[in-house]
Parts: sequence; structure tokens; C-alpha cells
Amino acid sequence: MMVEGLRYDIHGRVASLTLTRPDSLNLLTEEILQAFGDVARRLSADADIDVLTITSEGTSCFSTGLLTPALRGNLAKPDVLKRVRLANESFDAIEMLPQIVIAGLNGFVRAGAVELALACDIRIAGDHVTLSSPEAKWGGFAGAGAPVRLPRIVGMGRALDLLCTGREISAQEMERIGLVDRLVVQDAVHVTLDEMARAIAENGPLATKGAKRIARMREASGFAAARSLSDELRAALEWTSDVDEGIAAVREGRKPRFTGR
Repeated sequence: MMVEGLRYDIHGRVASLTLTRPDSLNLLTEEILQAFGDVARRLSADADIDVLTITSEGTSCFSTGLLTPALRGNLAKPDVLKRVRLANESFDAIEMLPQIVIAGLNGFVRAGAVELALACDIRIAGDHVTLSSPEAKWGGFAGAGAPVRLPRIVGMGRALDLLCTGREISAQEMERIGLVDRLVVQDAVHVTLDEMARAIAENGPLATKGAKRIARMREASGFAAARSLSDELRAALEWTSDVDEGIAAVREGRKPRFTGR
């Protein structure tokens, strides 16, 4: 698989996706999002792979997401929604994999990258990592799964706190509220990620994949309804005055004046 900014490897029973463009803040381009979906669809039928890891090179940036304010302001609204829908399709495909999916967060995680991390089963983070979902500050909301997945991980109140204030939190708070499952020192993210992946891959695949299937089954009906509502509201949101005002304010370096219309 040849996609600029993304590397795909297989070692034994472990597959890995690594973001490789920290100079561009590992922006999740359409090509990268498509590759995520393609890999997930391929792995879904591959009985020889038991674990998928997702991380980035270095220790400074996991990803800034899929739509920065500057990028979104330069795209036509149908193109914005196209990228959001593509992200949803790819993240859903990752979440539905029979394999255990582990995210190694080794730098700041922002906006759509948060939603990628939420689609994974297990999250490991370095103690230097920060995370934020700032879409509300831009007049919108996270449209690629965060309002659906985040409450079931950290609870309703904490999810709404993060999504509605847009505040940045530390790795220590991420661990405290259950958003990450293991916190390690900055330089140990990749080593810990590889060790966990190998440990899972050495166990019985019927056991690990069966456990995931049972756990996911419990949430399936509620998830589908929430995802449908998220798609409906996100599409309507794109044509509001508040979205235009939020993007304009970021580009002009001023505080937005939202009207709720």
C-alpha cells in the first residue's frame, strides 16, 4: 500500500498503520482516510492477523485531524461533508474489525484524530500527550463519531464537558477519566504498543476476537441510532451561519459571534 503520509506493515500476526508526516501535523487526508478503510476491509477477512496498531512516528504529534479551520474554510460545503462521511466510514470499519485495535498516542491529538482514537479498542498514551475536540469553538461539533463513542467511554457529563468547552486535557486527565487505558513515559509509547500487540497476538485468536465480538454486541443497537442522528445533524450544520462565522473568526484571529442560526 503506497499512500503519502501513511505506512502499513505486517509482522507476524500484527498489522500496523503509522502516520509519517509530522511536518504536516499528520493531517488525515482523503487518501489516508481511504487507506484506513481499505486496510480495515482487507483485514476483516484475514484470519492470520489478530491485532492492528495505529500510531505515528516520533513523539510530537499523533494527528491534528481531518479538517483544520483553514482547510475547511477553503473547501466547498459538499466537499467538507464528503470528507466527514469518508472519515465516518473508515472509522466505523476500524471499530468493526474482528481484530483487537490499539492506538499508540505519542503526541498531541486533536479534532478528527480524537475520533480515530475513539474507534480503537485500547488506547496507550505518552505522559506528554494532550488532547482536545475544539470543533465547538469553530461553530460546529465533532462529526466523525466523538458524540457517539465518547460518552460510552468516559460518561455523559465528561463527554459533554470535552465536546462543548473544547478544552485541552493532559495525558494524566485522560487516564483519570478512562479515555486512555495505559499511560507511559514519552519515549515508551512505541515499545509498549508493540509489547501489548505481541502479547495479544500470542493468545488464542478465538478467545480475543470472541471477547471483542461479545463486548461490541451489547452496544450495537444504540450505536446505530446515535450514528444515524450524528450524520443527519452534521449535514444540516454545514449550511448554518454559525459554521461560517466560526471559520471566519479563526481565520481573522477574533472571537466568534455565534447566533444559533
